Amino acid sequence: MKKRMLAVALSVVMAVGLSACTSGGNATTAAPEAKTEAAKTEEAKTEEAKTEAEAKEAAAGVSDKKYAVILKTQATDFWVKMWKGVEAETAVKGVKVDLYSAQSEDDLEGQLTILESCIQQGYDGIAIAPLSGVNVLPGIGEATAKGITIVDVDEKFDETELANQGGACVAFVATDNVAVGAKGAQYIVDTAGEGAKVAIIEGKSGNQSSEDRTQGAKQAFTDGKMDIISSQAADWDRQKAMDIASTLIQQNPDLKGIYCCNDGMALGAVQAVINANKLGEIMIVGTDGDAEAVSSIANNELSATVAQDPAQIGATSLDLLIEAVESGKKGEVGTFPEKTPVESVLVTAENAADFQ
Repeated sequence: MKKRMLAVALSVVMAVGLSACTSGGNATTAAPEAKTEAAKTEEAKTEEAKTEAEAKEAAAGVSDKKYAVILKTQATDFWVKMWKGVEAETAVKGVKVDLYSAQSEDDLEGQLTILESCIQQGYDGIAIAPLSGVNVLPGIGEATAKGITIVDVDEKFDETELANQGGACVAFVATDNVAVGAKGAQYIVDTAGEGAKVAIIEGKSGNQSSEDRTQGAKQAFTDGKMDIISSQAADWDRQKAMDIASTLIQQNPDLKGIYCCNDGMALGAVQAVINANKLGEIMIVGTDGDAEAVSSIANNELSATVAQDPAQIGATSLDLLIEAVESGKKGEVGTFPEKTPVESVLVTAENAADFQ
């Protein structure tokens, strides 16, 4: 009897134990399932937060990029307009841009010093309008070596020397200066007629903008069968241009027109015409569309000017610089980019009011 009771008791204990193990097994299986769902939810939240943080970080990285724009000078209306164009585009793009300029058109070393200082300050991208095709190229080579993106503005780098210095740029933004010179000279051709005596007052010798405008003017005069009596440099200087024009007028009483490679020189030539009492007899055409030149046209002194759009040149240069930096473009040594042209327009007495 005792043995039977003991056996029953053992059976009950084993059944309870077995039941407990089974329930325990079910609990153990259920717990991981609940934990997995919670983990999934937490992981999703974590991933979402991470993605959002990365997006904010990327956005902050773009806005934190530092840009510099170095212009030739602030001595003329043309460069002041370009400066303002860059400032306006800076506000539109919401980026940090510092603007610099050389002291004068002759401050070749000073402009290189500005560039070298910008390199040391750690700018991500620099747009520069060099005073000549070669004066800043040692600095461009240094900038390229340090991974700084460069945009060439208005004045083209000398391609051979740029490569020799190990420099590269991602864009070149400028007016088509050959077309500018041709447009200005053509106005004289159309008005003065075939065979008339004409002259060209150039900018600084070796300056690419001056050489391109001179090339365009000479071609237009040649195609128009004009008599080109002189083409000489006045170094972008108003007084020098006036002196050259005065001599040309004295030596050639039948001179009919002078194309000048910028407006400052054109206004100097106009003064020479006024001094010789030949206003209305000799056409003077300038380049740039400076405010003073447009006013002179409205007053029937200067015949015309080929107006560039310096504000747009500056804005376009900044846009291309930002785009290149954000996409990681640096340019390639030995490969020069195609020009990004900005259109010009001929300003005469008929439309001068639109540009004042």
